[in-house]
Amino acid sequence: MSALKHYVHNHGQHVDQSLLKTITFAVTHFTVAFSVAYMLTGDLLIGGLIAMVEPAINTVAYFFHEKIWARHTQNSTARTEDGAQPVPQPA
Repeated sequence: MSALKHYVHNHGQHVDQSLLKTITFAVTHFTVAFSVAYMLTGDLLIGGLIAMVEPAINTVAYFFHEKIWARHTQNSTARTEDGAQPVPQPA
């Protein structure tokens, strides 16, 4: 539980916000998924089931995506600070 508090509560220190961001993303995603599934089917049970499965898997994927993205950003910043030129990305 203390690890969760570390991620969620910022006590004046620089704290990784990716877990909090993931939780807010999950709530948003569950809400949108349920709304769309319910509007398409008109069934609360099916809307609820779809809103439980797909967003749950997507939320886990999003959390790891954020971790990878943060590492990429940190590596890019380190390369720039070392004087290396960033590699241009294809459009």
